[in-house]
Amino acid sequence: MTRFYKLSGSGNDFLALAEPRETPPPERIRAWCRRGVSLGADGLFVLRRAPGGDNGATMDYFNADGLPADLCLNGTRCAAQLAFHLGWAGGTETQTLRLRTGAGTVATRRLDEGRTAVELPAPVEPPQPLTVDAAGTPHAGWRILVGVPHFVLLWPDGLETAPVRELGRQLRYHPVFGLPGTNVDFVRFPARERLEIRTYERGVEDETLSCGTGVLAGAAVGLALAKVRLPLQVETQGGFELLVDGDPEAGSWSLAGDARVVAEGELLPGAEVSPPLPAWERPADLVKT
Repeated sequence: MTRFYKLSGSGNDFLALAEPRETPPPERIRAWCRRGVSLGADGLFVLRRAPGGDNGATMDYFNADGLPADLCLNGTRCAAQLAFHLGWAGGTETQTLRLRTGAGTVATRRLDEGRTAVELPAPVEPPQPLTVDAAGTPHAGWRILVGVPHFVLLWPDGLETAPVRELGRQLRYHPVFGLPGTNVDFVRFPARERLEIRTYERGVEDETLSCGTGVLAGAAVGLALAKVRLPLQVETQGGFELLVDGDPEAGSWSLAGDARVVAEGELLPGAEVSPPLPAWERPADLVKT
């Protein structure tokens, strides 16, 4: 049996292991994260206290496909909330924690039992325009690295019309993004202080209810095009609002919002059962351009 925690960050849900004896192998993570068959989640992170009693922690993040990813911002905010929940912040009144991720160390703050904020450096490179052909139709968007790669599409209509799963899947595997592929974000800027976003996440291979790095990717594009200003309220598919703030020109910004510990328990051996995907859901059989 394996002790686990379940967390949600604005609809992005995660399994978490706190200081396990060993990191689970990819096939076990895939099995645990598979919805309907096992517990189900968008990903899993392993959280460990920093050595020497320092006010910090380290996290290793894995997508639902079992493969590691350098950064998941909603996962990072949830990891911080779990560290606070476990009393790893050293009893500090300010409720701050340094958290080391695959993309570097970030500063986190606990706003309350249901919200956290993460502060991190702004992207080194600005968004780059790119037009990608999918099924014979060109799609003009913006390519940017926010710890992980994103391709941002400015959607002209309401996001209820966006073909997130169909088009997102085609663009995610497009050869122009190389072997790692990309996350795909559909965004709207209904006002100078508002961003609406839906995201197809690589590694999950589906739309998720929220994507923290996608939110910052969309915000970066909006700022570059002078369509938005900070602070920026962001509405996600999960129904929660996130807040982007900071000073990207000075090299830093923050993401704040919902991050909750929702359950804890034991993963039993039955959680590792994972039948093969049907042929039409396997990446090798997906529509290619």
